[in-house]
Amino acid sequence: MADSISIVREFCDSWAKGDLDVIMSFFADDAVYHNIPVDPVVGTDAIRATIAGFTTGVESVEFRTMHIAAADDVVLTERVDVFVFPNGRVELPVSGTFELRNGKIAAWRDYFDMQQFMSQLPTAAS
Repeated sequence: MADSISIVREFCDSWAKGDLDVIMSFFADDAVYHNIPVDPVVGTDAIRATIAGFTTGVESVEFRTMHIAAADDVVLTERVDVFVFPNGRVELPVSGTFELRNGKIAAWRDYFDMQQFMSQLPTAAS
């Protein structure tokens, strides 16, 4: 079995492929995903819907991992998440916490400034 850091690195790298099925394959069925500025979602159906919602209209997503550390099955990341739109891009500093169980993500919490994200969103006229 891959170590915790390798699993999270693979998960972060998978976003660049743009395949939601691949992204979802990293989650335990009862996983919790919490973008800290908003309410958490539970279970793969809810996580899939959430990811699909915030990636609608996005051409590509890249998680640039600056730092990563682990203690057993808890992995901490410092990243810049890049969302490329047809008319612009968002580069968002994020700190993420991943809790793994049996090689799958059981909990994922991302800490970021929602206003920083919203202020970078391209407008329809751009």
